[in-house]
Amino acid sequence: MLDVIDVNSLPVFLLILVRVVAFFATMPLFSYRTIPRPFKLGLSFFLAFLIFYTVDGGSIAFDGTYLFLIMKEALVGLLIGLIAYIILSAVQIAGGFIDFQMGFAIANVIDPQTGAQSPLTGQYFYIIALLFLLSVNGHHILIDGIVNSYHFIPLDRFIPFQNENIAQFVIETFNQMFLIAFQIAIPIVGCLFLVDVALGIVAKTVPQLNVFVVGLPLKIFVSFVALLFFMSLYVVLVKHLFEILFTTIRGLMQLFGGG
Repeated sequence: MLDVIDVNSLPVFLLILVRVVAFFATMPLFSYRTIPRPFKLGLSFFLAFLIFYTVDGGSIAFDGTYLFLIMKEALVGLLIGLIAYIILSAVQIAGGFIDFQMGFAIANVIDPQTGAQSPLTGQYFYIIALLFLLSVNGHHILIDGIVNSYHFIPLDRFIPFQNENIAQFVIETFNQMFLIAFQIAIPIVGCLFLVDVALGIVAKTVPQLNVFVVGLPLKIFVSFVALLFFMSLYVVLVKHLFEILFTTIRGLMQLFGGG
């Protein structure tokens, strides 16, 4: 009981709480508006309380550098959650490519989870990806990542931003995100490209046929059929996306820790 109310351990607990709260503010699934804010704060507090007894915080006092440590902890939590959110955004980017080809790009919807506009197909893919993440207990792995981050990034150590490997690592992560987005979208986009080629040939051979009236419903029908056949491929790509997600978070924490 004395350890719980020890005033000397309060700076360490506050640093842990700041990193966990910042992580939950940007990470996928836990940062959505549909989750009540008191639930996020309560979960962050109890998780920080559990981490407090597993982390060796050393001797940290309220001195001139403590404000910079608070800013560092907030930055670490925000960046780790943000890099995970960016990688999962590949699903919505792929949906945007597909919607642009099938004619649904004009009908964006408001995502109630993030409050931003998202394409219809991208939202459909994103919901399936989140359900798949929950079904394989991926959210437990994400929480385990923020718990293990204290082994890579101690509380009393600052981030070596002069390390050029951090910028290169982030650029490579963006490249992987767009590559997976293209891999998800290319089967349906390729089918729709063939439909455009066929409609162009029909427009030249049968000028009396209005291809603009026939083309839109035909492309929508072909897109739905292609989605039905390529859904198994999409699940495999999402699984690969999660593997990249967990590997990227670990690599970023190692770079932040100076490794």
